[in-house]
Amino acid sequence: MFKILKKAIATGIVTTAYPKVPSEPCANFRGRPVIDFERALDSLPAAHVCPTGAIRVKDEKRTRRVALDYGRCIFCGLCAEASPEGAIRTSGDFELAVRKRSELVSSALYRLDSAGNQQFLQMTYRSERPVESIDQIGEKLQERIHRILSRSLQIREVDAGSCNGCEVEITALNSPIYDIERLGIRFVASPRHANMLLVTGPVTKNMEVPLKKAFLATPEPRLVVAVGACGCSGGIFGRSYASLGGVDQLLPVDVYIPGCPPPPQALLHGILQAMGRLGEKLGKHR
Repeated sequence: MFKILKKAIATGIVTTAYPKVPSEPCANFRGRPVIDFERALDSLPAAHVCPTGAIRVKDEKRTRRVALDYGRCIFCGLCAEASPEGAIRTSGDFELAVRKRSELVSSALYRLDSAGNQQFLQMTYRSERPVESIDQIGEKLQERIHRILSRSLQIREVDAGSCNGCEVEITALNSPIYDIERLGIRFVASPRHANMLLVTGPVTKNMEVPLKKAFLATPEPRLVVAVGACGCSGGIFGRSYASLGGVDQLLPVDVYIPGCPPPPQALLHGILQAMGRLGEKLGKHR
């Protein structure tokens, strides 16, 4: 007993202060790919190696439209390797949660010359948008939870057919490092006790009915958060005879958290985004 206490005192506090202070990803962490659309000379090689079709190229007469969908992206980095001019690079960005599926897509329009090279014309949509700083988000988190949910947020996690990668990251939220309960956020065993469904996987046909039942059992106003590339779009599994694809093919999704899998900080960031949506829903139900 005394040895354990001695070791604990010597170790000190290991719990991160995220999201109140920024979190530095580890050296080997690979976040989202970033395309410098203006520098890209040929997007076809990157599109050909993408395993999920996250990079799409559509040629029409003398123009080319290139789109990057973070909802499909598994952050494998193959696109960066297939970009010899360095127009695509992998970054350490992980705070990518959005409220609308369309906000995960960036695209650009090009003119094709006689040699087949693309010349940048314009951005047709840019997913990057002004966001609050980490400090601002951290300060608002507990305030929102206390004001909206009487000091707590209850989450029911539903595995709708994932590979278990997202579950490993979700489990880490309860570890001493992230200690999600310090923020008043708890995981519960029943959707009847929950305010939020945290759904992973591409929603297999076998999980279609159980997921729908869990949604109906969650009292309103309820939130649905789609986790990972599979939850956002079907990911590497896509849509098939055994899979519906993303969670929004069955349920209304309030927040999308891309990644394969998203790290604990990204999950927290997504939950923060959902808190604002819950505030809107509560107002409608009063």
